[in-house]
Amino acid sequence: MDYIWDFGSVWDYRAALWVGLVNTLRIFAICLVAGLSLGLAIGLARYSTRRWLRWPAACFIEFFRNTPVLVQIFWFYFAFPILAPFEISALMAAALGITLNSAAFSAEIFRGGIQTIDPGQWEAGRAIGMRYRDIMARIILPQAVRRMLPALTNRGIEIFKMTTLASAIAYADVLHQARLIASVNFNPIEAYTVVALAFFVILYPIVRATYVLERRLAKGD
Repeated sequence: MDYIWDFGSVWDYRAALWVGLVNTLRIFAICLVAGLSLGLAIGLARYSTRRWLRWPAACFIEFFRNTPVLVQIFWFYFAFPILAPFEISALMAAALGITLNSAAFSAEIFRGGIQTIDPGQWEAGRAIGMRYRDIMARIILPQAVRRMLPALTNRGIEIFKMTTLASAIAYADVLHQARLIASVNFNPIEAYTVVALAFFVILYPIVRATYVLERRLAKGD
C-alpha cells in the first residue's frame, strides 16, 4: 500500500513540539542531576560496612530496581496525594518516579566502580593519615568515575528516553505533544518519527563527546 508522507502537518504545529521538547529537557535535567546525586549517596551507603547504612540502601535499590518505572510514576501521581496532605503535579510525579528508579541503578554502578579500585589505594591513604572521607573523595572516586563513565553515559541515555513515560500522566513533554498532533491530523507515523529524530539529534552528539572524553582520560592514565 502506497503511503503519502506528510511532514508539513507536523511542521504546522512546531510551536507545540518546541514546548514539549523544552519540557522534556527540563524533566531530563532534573532526573539526571537528582538521580546521579542520590545514586552516589546510596551507592556509598551500600558500600559502607555499617549495617544501618548498608541495609536500607540495599532495600531501596532492590525495590526501585525491580518495579516498573511507569507503575512508580502512576503511584506518585494517583496514590501519593491520598497519603500526603498536598497535590502533586505531573512533573513532580514523573520526576520522582524516574529519579528514584535511576538512583537505584546508578547506586549499583557507583558501588561496582568503587569496588574495582585496588585495596592498596585505601591502605596508601590511611598510611599518610587521611580519613575515610578524604580517601574516598580524593583518591577512590576520581579513579572510579573514569571506569564508570561508559555505564554512567548509558544511564544518562536511559534517563532521557524514560522521560517519555511522563506523557502517560499528561505531562506536556514532546511525546505528549506529538500524540496530540497525531490525534488532530491523523498522522502518527510522521509525528512520532519527528520525536525519534529529535531524540537522536540531541543524544548522538552527547554520546560522541563522551567517547572523546573517554579517550582523553585513557591517555591521561
